[in-house]
Amino acid sequence: MKYSFTTCYFLFAYRNRAHGENFTVVTHFILLGIPHTEGLQNILFIIFLIFYMCTLLGNLLIMTAIFTDSRLHTPMYFFLCNLSILDIGFSSVSTPKMLANLWAQSRVISLGGCMSQVFFYHFLGSTECLLYTVMAYDRYVAICHPLRYLIIMNWKVCAILAAGTWLTSSFHATILTTLTFSLPYCGPNEVDYFFCDIFPVVKLACANTVLIETVSFTNIGLVPMTCFLLILTSYVRIVYSVLRMSSGEGRRKAASTCASHLTVVTLFFGPCALIYTQPSLSEILVTPVQIFGNVVTPMLNPVIYTLWNKEVKAALTRLTGEKRVSQTITH
Repeated sequence: MKYSFTTCYFLFAYRNRAHGENFTVVTHFILLGIPHTEGLQNILFIIFLIFYMCTLLGNLLIMTAIFTDSRLHTPMYFFLCNLSILDIGFSSVSTPKMLANLWAQSRVISLGGCMSQVFFYHFLGSTECLLYTVMAYDRYVAICHPLRYLIIMNWKVCAILAAGTWLTSSFHATILTTLTFSLPYCGPNEVDYFFCDIFPVVKLACANTVLIETVSFTNIGLVPMTCFLLILTSYVRIVYSVLRMSSGEGRRKAASTCASHLTVVTLFFGPCALIYTQPSLSEILVTPVQIFGNVVTPMLNPVIYTLWNKEVKAALTRLTGEKRVSQTITH
């Protein structure tokens, strides 16, 4: 028989109570929201709503362009389509609840909802991290082995790499979520943050949290660090190959295909590095960095790929042109 995380949590609480450990089981949490924003709720609601709508629109346009334009049916754009799906999902983990908190002061989140936020935040974040590594490898093969690119990066390999990022991250997130909610929560239920993440939540546990905090910090830090080193290795090889090119046009083309990927990688790993490697940062700085990673980066990714990628820009132009033609014919 399969149990949900919530069921397992209540079974754990029941077992502890049977052993004489009496406590009140927490059934919901209260998100205290973004700190130091009293009186700014309406302005922040409008700003974050615009960001969120732009994220949805921009990534949906990228996906539509890739699906409808056969010129973009290549490994690079297959992975870019996966990235767009991830950006929509990652932004949707915390932004809708944050908007509800800002607009209607809807701060209560159920235990299951809190578990879902922790799981999907680390599931989608880890998947995106691994996907950036796969995309770096794809650029490495395209630039360093151009004649064998389509043989190496065939559709079977692309599907395995993409599926591997999703499956690996699901195990990663399941471990972290299970460890987090295997702890008893028996008293305070106010999460001093704008969404449920591991470290703000485990502070409320009425048990020793050293093990979960150590495992989580190590686990969360290990994935981005490994991915970053692999991406760095790929780009060292790419730079070496580009410098050996005799054609100036070839160098420009290689640089243009890598520029957008390097930019989004920087935007992704920058906030990660600040949040998880600088515990001495004050709360005032950590929260804006986290909001930037959750809300702003998913919106910027499609903008970066549209501005710096001629093929995507051309596909979007053709897409909007076809819509205008069809509307003209209809009228």
